[in-house]
Amino acid sequence: MNAIRRAFDSDVFLGIVRYRVAIILVATIAISASLVPGILEFRALSLSLDRVGTTALVAVGVTLVLIAGKLDLSGGAILALSGITAIGLQAELGQIPAAIVGVGVGIAAGIVNGYLVVVLRINSLVATLASMLFFRALCHFITESRPVSGLDPLFGLAVSRPIEGTFTLRAIVFVLALVLLHLWLTRAVAGRNLFAVGSNPVSAEASGIRSNAYVFGTFVFAGTMAGVAGVIQSLSVNTGSPVFGESTSLLAIAAVVIGGTRLEGGRGSALGTLGGLLVIAVLTTAMEFSNVPAYIQNIVTGVILLLLILLDRFVSGKRSRDLSLRALLHAVRGSRHTTENERTLAS
Repeated sequence: MNAIRRAFDSDVFLGIVRYRVAIILVATIAISASLVPGILEFRALSLSLDRVGTTALVAVGVTLVLIAGKLDLSGGAILALSGITAIGLQAELGQIPAAIVGVGVGIAAGIVNGYLVVVLRINSLVATLASMLFFRALCHFITESRPVSGLDPLFGLAVSRPIEGTFTLRAIVFVLALVLLHLWLTRAVAGRNLFAVGSNPVSAEASGIRSNAYVFGTFVFAGTMAGVAGVIQSLSVNTGSPVFGESTSLLAIAAVVIGGTRLEGGRGSALGTLGGLLVIAVLTTAMEFSNVPAYIQNIVTGVILLLLILLDRFVSGKRSRDLSLRALLHAVRGSRHTTENERTLAS
């Protein structure tokens, strides 16, 4: 028992846990490649990125909300409402103007969430749960619970078809959004301020950071990204539906948390979110190729999410220790020398 306790408390184990996202991603790719031949081909990878593209766009916004220490459950409902708007207004406005209005609906929904949380001081879980129900009900009311069709099915081919045989517009947009988010979080003063707000909003306010403004901005940004996701998805299938995105919010939160962003706020990264999305994308594609039922896919995703949260709780108590990659390699060498010495003494 003491040996097990020492193993879990070792620097090697803690270092591995810190880089868990990269390790899980590599393991997922390796296992999937061994079970599903051809999954690493470029066409399969392009399909995986496109399949997770809608969830990824919502996850980009959710990343900022979670770093700020809040929660947003309304992304899927905003996605559906924006898509219905973009398709339903095509006859009156035209396709491009209707798409712009659809994104505007997402922005307006984000403003509503920000107002509920920041101005009315409603708990973000309760506020976005209520707005999710309202936006979803509004989708059913507008469409009478039926899908709406656009004017030109060929218009959506530009969104769903790979560009020059590479990636779809949806995949390119979400990767570009994550790259820009990474630069903002790591290079901009505002990005670093957001981490301070998520860690301790009172201390951040005392330091001159307008915590409420940052929190409000994260909800507006999350609504915008959900609006973009809804417009792109609806245009790609030339259909707006009140049931679109029903599981998107939870899947986006799962991807962000798998990527290392803490639900308590103050820690997270765009690259981690990308890693979490890739894990889900490869897992989903591999299990679908293997004809694994959808509920099994959800179980696997849930188990990975729960395991990573438990590991994060464990490591959070060890923050004072050096868990850098250099320290990890040093610990591995040290443990190897210790093992060799023990063998020498035993002989």
